[in-house]
Amino acid sequence: MNNKKCKISDAEWLVIKILWKEPQLTSTQIIENLSSKTDWKPKTIHSLINRLVNKGALGVNKEGPQFKFYPLLNKNDYVMEETKSFIKKVYDGSVNLMISNFINNKSLSKNEIEELQRLLDEGMKK
Repeated sequence: MNNKKCKISDAEWLVIKILWKEPQLTSTQIIENLSSKTDWKPKTIHSLINRLVNKGALGVNKEGPQFKFYPLLNKNDYVMEETKSFIKKVYDGSVNLMISNFINNKSLSKNEIEELQRLLDEGMKK
């Protein structure tokens, strides 16, 4: 899969998330899936799909009667890249600053803090 840098808008994220869950969908299937989540017109969704194809984020399988779209970006790699970009932009690259901000602003529940502690403990064992 393609892992080149490719900026995806919030609207495009909704499209590619569908295809990460279920690759090889037609535009009609993508539209049906998004109709329950958005009030976008089919033409808008077609435009988003075309933008993602032009950016190299989606591929097109042209075999058969209908084109089927699939992601060219690896989900885990892309999410990690976006996470790093967010932390760099908002928290000057400091994960510690981000986590302390969440904890100090009471953005995390007790269960979330306990889960974070469990993950940190596991990370120390590696």
